[in-house]
Amino acid sequence: MAEDKQEEGEGAQMSLIGHLTELRNRLSVAFLAFVVLFVITIMPLPGGGFNSSLSSQVFMFLQAPLAEILEEKGGGRMIFTALHEGFFTQIKVGFFTALCISFPILSIQIWKFIAPALYKNEKQAFLPFLIATPVLFAMGAAMVYYIVTPLAWNFFIGFEMAGSEGSLAIEIEPRISEYLSLIMRLIFAFGLAFELPVVLLLLVRAGLATPEGLAQKRKFAIVIAFVAAAILTPPDVVSQLLLALPIIALYELSIFGAKILAPEPYDESAD
Repeated sequence: MAEDKQEEGEGAQMSLIGHLTELRNRLSVAFLAFVVLFVITIMPLPGGGFNSSLSSQVFMFLQAPLAEILEEKGGGRMIFTALHEGFFTQIKVGFFTALCISFPILSIQIWKFIAPALYKNEKQAFLPFLIATPVLFAMGAAMVYYIVTPLAWNFFIGFEMAGSEGSLAIEIEPRISEYLSLIMRLIFAFGLAFELPVVLLLLVRAGLATPEGLAQKRKFAIVIAFVAAAILTPPDVVSQLLLALPIIALYELSIFGAKILAPEPYDESAD
């Protein structure tokens, strides 16, 4: 069996230094791709200023749900209160954009590093998880953008108050850095939460968890889901439920998938 694996894995005869060198080279490719993409995202078009950069367009896309709500209420604006805040917000958006775009490149490089050491059936078992990871993250991010943020922003804007005799009006003027931090936290929270099936099914595939064990810990999973939602989302019930309920549903789907992927118990009578 060892000889078969050496034939399948072209890197089987590499020394430890050789493996470390290959890992360094592959991570260097991913890092270089990230740096190039980061520079591209923050560079403005000739004669266009910073508002023409890709990071500016991405930020406009991220704040579109809030802009639509404010336009329906008669208009609004976003502000920055420190001289450097606008610049560093663009840098953060560029970093966020380059990270998302370069993630598939990093995944491919990691796959190319570990694939030669795997059997053919191990490659077939692992590849679906590699493909599902960015898909599930994108599903979580889409849920934030199209469902969670419109509901959450409407909830927060509801605390505005019109002025009257003896009292001042209370109007929302969000800072760009605070808005970016909030929506990025939501995107990463939902994206990572949607990776739950990948993590659980990998544990089951590796024999570190069982469908029965996951089912028995269902009550603990529900409590953890609501605690995580309370920590990661804004302090409103709607957004917390919109994170906790999908986590619980994904946990149930993971139990169902675990029953399919769980390795069959060894039958001693077959010997």
